[in-house]
Amino acid sequence: MSSQTDPSITATSVTAQVLGPTAVESCIRHELHHVRSHWWWFLALGILLLVSGTLGLVFPLVASVVAIQFLSILLLVVGVATLVGAFWTGRWGGFLVQILVGILYVAAGFVISDRPLLSILLVTYYVAVMFMAMGVFRIMAAMVIRFPQWGWTLLNGCVTLLVGLVIYRHLPMNAAWVIGLLVGLEMIFSGWAWIMLSLEIKKIPA
Repeated sequence: MSSQTDPSITATSVTAQVLGPTAVESCIRHELHHVRSHWWWFLALGILLLVSGTLGLVFPLVASVVAIQFLSILLLVVGVATLVGAFWTGRWGGFLVQILVGILYVAAGFVISDRPLLSILLVTYYVAVMFMAMGVFRIMAAMVIRFPQWGWTLLNGCVTLLVGLVIYRHLPMNAAWVIGLLVGLEMIFSGWAWIMLSLEIKKIPA
């Protein structure tokens, strides 16, 4: 009797092990094993998102205004940093492009700061599209990869998709407050997802 193994059987076994749910779960746990000692970072992130989302629900108009002002400041800082970096590195092939990008960032920051209501409306449109895309991505990732506590991410994706649809449907009447309210909801569900993932990582054997 031959001691050699049938190559087709070996290939089938390897394929089954690679594609099987048990092997996928083992692979995911192996990937998460190296962050087990830092599981509390994920927990802290989840708690921070949960608290911030709750504040967004309580003060939706304030959250909208703060988000817009933060965006304008962020664009101004990035624009100035881009301009400084362009002159710091000297003349090169992308010098002109960097200058134009920096000017565009600075101009956008000033426009958002001067026209906050119009900016809130435009940003709300952007957030609606972004939430819908994020929701679809999270749903697909949760159903395909099925990492630990993937059900929470699936729920998060469904909620995010619905949030995007609701934002888009209620524009432009409720743009002044809906962005703060729904961003708060998104942050709450994201926070719970991170909290549950951190607790699952903590359970991984050392």
